[in-house]
Amino acid sequence: MPQFHAERTVAHTAALMFDVVADVDAYPEFVPYCETLTVREKHFDGDRTILTARMTVGYKFIRESFTTRVTLDPQEKRISATYVDGPFRHLDTEWRFIDQEKGRSTVTFDIDYAFRSRTLGALMGTVFDRLFRSFADAFTSRANRIYGAVSLK
Repeated sequence: MPQFHAERTVAHTAALMFDVVADVDAYPEFVPYCETLTVREKHFDGDRTILTARMTVGYKFIRESFTTRVTLDPQEKRISATYVDGPFRHLDTEWRFIDQEKGRSTVTFDIDYAFRSRTLGALMGTVFDRLFRSFADAFTSRANRIYGAVSLK
């Protein structure tokens, strides 16, 4: 089962980075291979926001869509997504944002997934591997465009 872990120290606060990742409606603008993202449902549970979202990912002639339930927890500075439907057997992601000194933060991204079929996994695996490996950099670049690039020195 493919897994991926990324950890970056960025020149923006945990709250600012949380906001960038929580802005799921903007994903088609900057997330590699994300063609569309539609929020189908949204409700609130205290400070947490829970979304059901459908994303379509495309690369060359390959297109796949999948639905996840996303929990945005600003108090815990954590965003998690669990699989609802699509081509996977399972898909779990988690973002964590931890403040550091001087307005910096550490952002971690973890994903664990498996496709329903070996054939689809062989066909789509490379695309999804590229997608997930590019996530951390895409969100850091997005934050730099929104808030301004700041040196970590």
